[in-house]
Amino acid sequence: MAYEAETQKLKDALISCKVPDIGKAVEEAHAAGMPADEIINTLGAAMSDVGVLFERGKLFLPHVLSAAAGMKNALTTLDAELKAGAGSTASKGVAVMGTVEGDVHDIGKSICSTMLQCAGFEVHDLGRDVPLKNIIAECENGANFCGMSALMTTTMVGMKTVIDTLKDKGIRDNVIVMVGGAPVTQGYADKIGADIYGESASETTKKAQAVASD
Repeated sequence: MAYEAETQKLKDALISCKVPDIGKAVEEAHAAGMPADEIINTLGAAMSDVGVLFERGKLFLPHVLSAAAGMKNALTTLDAELKAGAGSTASKGVAVMGTVEGDVHDIGKSICSTMLQCAGFEVHDLGRDVPLKNIIAECENGANFCGMSALMTTTMVGMKTVIDTLKDKGIRDNVIVMVGGAPVTQGYADKIGADIYGESASETTKKAQAVASD
């Protein structure tokens, strides 16, 4: 596999949750000729592993935040190359992303936003605890992908509210709705009428790319 050594170093560095080590691995991979989007995708996949370790109690919030900071630094470092790559093709779409109202967990959503951006989407990340009306307004203003995440079962019902409101406004068919988060399942996504369910940021991104290419 091309860049096998660099890929392993990137994964190990990200999972170590040490910002300097992540930065060094990114620099070495870039110097070796590894494409910027491949570097970010590798870090994104490793970040999903960090999320799993966090959920299992193997890592704690400071570790996760450090890993996320390292990934953010990598995105800044590779920004010019990523934009050049994205600029070579037409935008795949405009995606509004947000953790639904009442929920403050946004690590997975933020990773997904980053990966979608690297894949050529124009991303409007509204952050966490986002009022449902703000998500709907973005869809009314032209976003044709809508990504929502939730960590709690009490907040995930907001996803259905958004979908139902888009139907009421007559714009549901214009928007690809993506949902994810710990309590969300494919069954729930089907039940509320979402278009895409992603168990991870990388899976969501791949499915969004497939839809955008149709």
